[in-house]
Amino acid sequence: MPAVSSRLPVFPWDRLEPYKATAAAHPDGIVDLSVGTPVDPVPEVIRKALTEAADSPGYPTVWGTAELRDALASWVERRLGAVGVLHTNVLPVVGSKELVAWLPTQLGLGTGDRIAYPRLAYPTYEVGARLCGATPVVYDDPTEIDPAGLKLLWLNSPSNPTGRVLPKDELKRIVAWAREHGVLVFSDECYLELGWEAEPVSVLHPDVCGGSYAGVVAVHSLSKRSNLAGYRAAFIAGDPDVLGELLKIRKHGGMMTPAPVQAATVVALGDDAHVTEQRARYAARRTALRTALEAHGFRIEHSEAGLYLWATRDEPCWDTVAHLAAQGILVAPGDFYGEAGERFVRVAFTATDERVEAAVKRLGRADA
Repeated sequence: MPAVSSRLPVFPWDRLEPYKATAAAHPDGIVDLSVGTPVDPVPEVIRKALTEAADSPGYPTVWGTAELRDALASWVERRLGAVGVLHTNVLPVVGSKELVAWLPTQLGLGTGDRIAYPRLAYPTYEVGARLCGATPVVYDDPTEIDPAGLKLLWLNSPSNPTGRVLPKDELKRIVAWAREHGVLVFSDECYLELGWEAEPVSVLHPDVCGGSYAGVVAVHSLSKRSNLAGYRAAFIAGDPDVLGELLKIRKHGGMMTPAPVQAATVVALGDDAHVTEQRARYAARRTALRTALEAHGFRIEHSEAGLYLWATRDEPCWDTVAHLAAQGILVAPGDFYGEAGERFVRVAFTATDERVEAAVKRLGRADA
């Protein structure tokens, strides 16, 4: 039996283990800024909703409760500026990574089809293409791709890892091009609520899509905005024909968001206070780390949104990883996200205030 894993790239994080061991040996412990996992508490209002829904002995539905669909549609209109959003325009998923990895397979793509994603990108876009046997294609400007055989175009704004935000006019241009050539657009917008120096815009905004969701779908997650990475709470919104087809397939696959998580999601999307509080935490950590890194000789590029600083000392990224690991600070090498990142590192500011303060002190003491 052929191993499907043979189609996939080597799991990149395994390469970081020796540097993690070096950082962990620091007398004051490791400051792990390599993975953007939330560390702050799940807001009490969300935990309460989860607890109250804990007595859920029956199977949940793939499409979710009517209350969940109401909450998703309302949030998409209120937060993204979309108009006329119906239940058929929304679909909960079991975390956004699952969706990204298995979407091409669920769309029926395979050998001979092409799937495009940014040259610097979240590795799971490539994984999704390889799992179904399609050909992955990287781009700087998607409208310069040969559209022949191109079936799926991934956008990612704000970008992971760079934090770049695509302007509204650029999104509009790309969506128009994709529609002209019959290419389905999926826009990964999981960091949309974390704009710092730019205001991210969704592909579902009428100024981008013209008020029609034909051929466009947005991907959203509660992992970052609400500290719910452990809940696997995410959803997609947009083209009802695409979502309807995915719903049919996902019913057969049993891809159900647990009932307590559905209840928690309803409350999370209806409460803006905890999002504001979390943004303030991240803003303070971002400022502290950026200031310390720049004083240490780093240059920060893009990084106008998201949970990361895209930083360089104009040297090979693994040299930078080793330099910081010696100070007990672990970061992600830029080449995890593509060859174009080989002289950058991605620095997450999702560590606790105490750990961020420790990193700032170490950067201030160490030789640049």
